[in-house]
Amino acid sequence: MNRVYLELGPKKVFACSVDWPGWCRIDKAEEPALDTLMDYVPRYALIAARAGVPFEPGDPVVVERVPGSQMTDFGAPFAVPDLDREPLSPQAAEQGVALLRAAWELFDEVAAAAPAELRKGPRGGGRDRDKIVDHVTEAERAYARKLGVRYKPYKSVADRDAMRAELVRAFLSPPGEIGWPVPYALRRTAWHVIDHLWEIEDKSV
Repeated sequence: MNRVYLELGPKKVFACSVDWPGWCRIDKAEEPALDTLMDYVPRYALIAARAGVPFEPGDPVVVERVPGSQMTDFGAPFAVPDLDREPLSPQAAEQGVALLRAAWELFDEVAAAAPAELRKGPRGGGRDRDKIVDHVTEAERAYARKLGVRYKPYKSVADRDAMRAELVRAFLSPPGEIGWPVPYALRRTAWHVIDHLWEIEDKSV
């Protein structure tokens, strides 16, 4: 079953997959959001293939609706659904981490191949490639603090990778509830990487 929850903002709706971290799309209402989510099946399938995880989702089934906020309308899934307050099984945690690692790899590859100056448009506020990369890494460092993983601003890619390794350990062996529930933290982290991965792809053409 392709389980999905909906985050209902004042003007926008996020449709987020429960079982596929990072597969989350926004639109103006429930049905358009679900349609947009399914439009991205081929693009998410590339991430799943990189992770070595079979990805053949069926039709979406809405299993929860949560109230959103102005942050929802701004373009970030912000509400924590009740279903994320249940712990991940070891198998689900391993699969989620594999998908996140695949997203990290693809993001780095796409960013390295993209032009420094990206096509301008409403999405992303007009940021160019390096600004998007910096935004993703700094946001991820902030997200990690929600699981007790604290790092100072990076001085190297090795610093970033060390933080990511510690974050992965927190996903697989949770230290206890610190800020965000682990399922939500994993989904939010993956979504942010994937959303900006697709943004760079879209603005590179």
